[in-house]
Amino acid sequence: MYVMSFVAAVPTDQKEAYLAHCVKAAEIFKSHGALRVVELWGDMVPEGEKTSFPLAVAAKEGETVVTGWQEWPDKATCDANIEKAMSDPRLAEMGALPFDGARMIYGGFDALVDV
Repeated sequence: MYVMSFVAAVPTDQKEAYLAHCVKAAEIFKSHGALRVVELWGDMVPEGEKTSFPLAVAAKEGETVVTGWQEWPDKATCDANIEKAMSDPRLAEMGALPFDGARMIYGGFDALVDV
């Protein structure tokens, strides 16, 4: 399994818009080979002094930290399809992101333990 993961800060008052965006985006990524798409709304995300999720995405007052991931069968499948998903016209048709995408962090990860 290969996982593409992200962390972002979303204006708290945009939760419903973010949810609608997530549902549509999940359909698109799954149509391009993702096995599973998970989106999580922050509940207990403490601010740190040196490191933390809020610091990593420069979360501002009135924003909630979110995270999520896409599970792919393997890195090769992800590599072959992630750009297709990102350039899918259906993503562009969704309009502007309901958060500041410039402060989102992301990366790809190989699974070490999957119990």
